[in-house]
Amino acid sequence: MMSLEAQLSSKGPAIVDASNPPICSSCGKLVAPLEKGVKFPCPNCGSVTLWRCKDCRSLGVRYVCPKCGFEGP
Repeated sequence: MMSLEAQLSSKGPAIVDASNPPICSSCGKLVAPLEKGVKFPCPNCGSVTLWRCKDCRSLGVRYVCPKCGFEGP
């Protein structure tokens, strides 16, 4: 019988851990790794990390903190 390691390597790469890609707090789309997005703490409460994509930043689209309700562009 094949070892577990040999079985896994014959099937290709294994997903070991799920990832949580960043999502724009304004439009809800994924923020790509090389996109000029930005990550920052909420200016009001500081306990939530907000992400904004390049397009929402340049257009000044409103975002809302899900914890304290702070709104800002």
